[in-house]
Amino acid sequence: MCAGSYVSDDELQKALEKKSEKTTSEKQRWIQRMLRSAKHHHKICPYYDKKTGMCFIALGEKCDRDGRYDNCPRFLKFLEEKYEYYKSRNLPLPVDFADIVIAPF
Repeated sequence: MCAGSYVSDDELQKALEKKSEKTTSEKQRWIQRMLRSAKHHHKICPYYDKKTGMCFIALGEKCDRDGRYDNCPRFLKFLEEKYEYYKSRNLPLPVDFADIVIAPF
């Protein structure tokens, strides 16, 4: 047995951190792609009711951003939940925001 064949705890920890960073970066890249796609399809948030000023994501709450969804915490959380939903069921990730809006679930 040579000493080079063993992996130290530090090396193992670094490798695991790189793996977790990769998955978070994959998640963030997908969220950014969905934001760009949403901007392409909608001028204001598709879950914003202009007439009442309500947010359909946070049912019964007024939208404090007037329909702007750039860096909206509710909209970002919604996209994160959608990402987790697709990943947990091993479904392919939508390529376009319209695919999320059309989905029945």
